[in-house]
Amino acid sequence: MSRHFLTIEELSNLDLRTIYTLALADVAWPPYHEEGVALLFERPSLRTRSASIAAVHQLGGYCAMFGADEIGLDVRESAEDVARTLVQSFSTAACRVKNHEAFARMRSATDESLRLVNLLSDQAHPTQAVADVLTLAEYFCRGDVAQLRGLRVAYVGDATNVTRSLAVALLRLGVDVSVGAPDGYQLTPTTIESPLHDFGADAGTLSLFDSANEAVQDADAVYTDAWVSMGFEEETAKRRADLSSFRVDEALMKSAGKGAVLLHCLPAHRGDEITDDVLDSESSLVWRQVFHRRTAMLGVLRWLKGEEL
Repeated sequence: MSRHFLTIEELSNLDLRTIYTLALADVAWPPYHEEGVALLFERPSLRTRSASIAAVHQLGGYCAMFGADEIGLDVRESAEDVARTLVQSFSTAACRVKNHEAFARMRSATDESLRLVNLLSDQAHPTQAVADVLTLAEYFCRGDVAQLRGLRVAYVGDATNVTRSLAVALLRLGVDVSVGAPDGYQLTPTTIESPLHDFGADAGTLSLFDSANEAVQDADAVYTDAWVSMGFEEETAKRRADLSSFRVDEALMKSAGKGAVLLHCLPAHRGDEITDDVLDSESSLVWRQVFHRRTAMLGVLRWLKGEEL
């Protein structure tokens, strides 16, 4: 049975530790030598696509890109038939999908023989979370993920799939997470990738606020994301109005802990969720996050092939 990387929550602590370690470890041999990885993108992304291609090539493999117009998942062809086609030529499919449930159908249709990577779904964004953990560990503790325990990270704005995967990853490392969002945009209980689940006595604490200033108090890192996610473009005016007090600007960063850093998974809508002076400041780690999108993919892909610590 193939391994799959679909959410942070469903992986064991050992699996996650292995991924974090393999992401930064030297590659002694090309585990994907002459092996193909299909990139299926229902949603566009500059960083995800470039990071995935670079990582696969670094591991000795090759990529083929399939866009939404070519595939038409559940429009032109069912998710099952797409998976049955891809498995004939590729060992792995890394996918950005609109509906997370497509992964279960693809797994079933190929009898678990096609390795699957979630590059983003409506429920989770686990590769981004791995990159964020690596970025924070690099800045605060010389890359040692285990030493992140006790850190405080605040997320402000629209709590989305990014927020859920990030929070689950951090909580399981003993990081305290606060989320500031207005009513209707805050975290709610879900069955997939839910930070509201109990991760045990060693987990960090999760605090929810309806104020950005309260959420960032004493935070070591402040994280935000676009107010208008893909698929919500018709709500642009309403979202800008509802979220205007959650903009990350210099004043909000001053409410955070001394020396707090800024994270954003990009693309940034400058002037909406974040101002130029913060995004382009010395406290911004956004370009290291972009760098670690590739290292995150290296770790995930190596783990999928069964590499150990």
